[in-house]
Amino acid sequence: MMTISSRAAITAFASLFLISSAFAQTAAPATPAPAAKAAPAEKKAEKPRTAASLECSKEADTKGIHGKERHKFMSECKKAAKDAAKPKT
Repeated sequence: MMTISSRAAITAFASLFLISSAFAQTAAPATPAPAAKAAPAEKKAEKPRTAASLECSKEADTKGIHGKERHKFMSECKKAAKDAAKPKT
């Protein structure tokens, strides 16, 4: 004789097969949107980093600056390096 719990387990197991076949027949998306968005990002070429940018980055690393403070520091550091490199007339 089967108990109620074993009948419930068999019913649940059998329903998994029926449900999985229903989900397997769903329609595929018409257009792959993520692939279309990724293509323009790949075409954008990165600029090579300048020596001043690399030095400022190393200095920010040694000071342990992160986030918005690092962005501000890098901007000021690169501006200072650019001004120092200009010949004074």
